[in-house]
Amino acid sequence: MAALRKLLIATTNRGKLREFQDLLAGVPYQLTTPDQEGIDLQVDETGTTYEENARLKAIAYAQAGGLLTLADDSGLEVEALGGAPGPFAARFGGPGLTDAQRVAFLLAHLEGVPPEKRAARFRCVIVLATPEATPRWVSCEGNCKGRIAFEPHGSQGFGYDPIFFLPDLGQTMAELSPGVKNRVSHRAQAAAHAREHLVRGWPDPFVPD
Repeated sequence: MAALRKLLIATTNRGKLREFQDLLAGVPYQLTTPDQEGIDLQVDETGTTYEENARLKAIAYAQAGGLLTLADDSGLEVEALGGAPGPFAARFGGPGLTDAQRVAFLLAHLEGVPPEKRAARFRCVIVLATPEATPRWVSCEGNCKGRIAFEPHGSQGFGYDPIFFLPDLGQTMAELSPGVKNRVSHRAQAAAHAREHLVRGWPDPFVPD
């Protein structure tokens, strides 16, 4: 049996890696990580949209590793904050903050805002890219609507998951089991579209330089 081609998951975030390994289980590729491939790379996310940032990362890692690569960019958009922090969610509040500190920083900006005005959504864009000198790429998007809780709850997720409340489920994203989260999350929806491309054999034919 021929060995499966590798698909590089371009993130060092352990939470994301676990989710992608679950979400992409069964695709006709061998999933691999930057650590496994010996890739030590920092990509400046200079884009102003999720797609731009995901594309920058996907192409940079694809060319560094010589592999078909998947990268994502995601963010939290809060209506009461005019859609902020958006693509800058991972840097909201400044560099060097922990997830808990960013959550506290966001909650401080919503102090006194009532439940009906705390609407928010998570958005995720995944980009698949080839390592060719002129790379080919395709993007996939997902989003999940909810509202911002008044305090963190749950320990299953990462990032802003503990304060992202899903009214239909009565729990925050961080209170969901991995199985439920991987059905309803923004990343799950984007990954489902990416899975469709991968199962169909995108990009076929694939001949790297």
